[in-house]
Amino acid sequence: MPHQPVLPAKRQFARQLRRDMTEAEDRLWRELRSRRLDKIKFRRQVPIGRYVADFACLEAKLIVEIDGSQHAESVRDAVRDAELKVRGFRVLRFWNDDVLKDIDGVCDTIIAYVRDARLEPWR
Repeated sequence: MPHQPVLPAKRQFARQLRRDMTEAEDRLWRELRSRRLDKIKFRRQVPIGRYVADFACLEAKLIVEIDGSQHAESVRDAVRDAELKVRGFRVLRFWNDDVLKDIDGVCDTIIAYVRDARLEPWR
């Protein structure tokens, strides 16, 4: 899919999300920012199409989403993930509790998915 310009409203929304990160997003961002995680470049709150990804490694075409309980069994998330997959992205989802209780396991999983494009997310 060709690159599409980001609408100003979407860009402003992404900026707002960067300012208002959840505790789990903030905790993961401290690990991902400035190539701290295995020298991998991540961006946060990245507009991609109609959506804003929590974190994205554009080089590996990997999106990392941090979800609260409102995302359990979410049809909206399934539609979103399908659209992002059409754009060539894999979407890796973690629960807030995963990040807050096992940040090392979350980081190890992210590294594995960045390094091996054959891995497919489990949820």
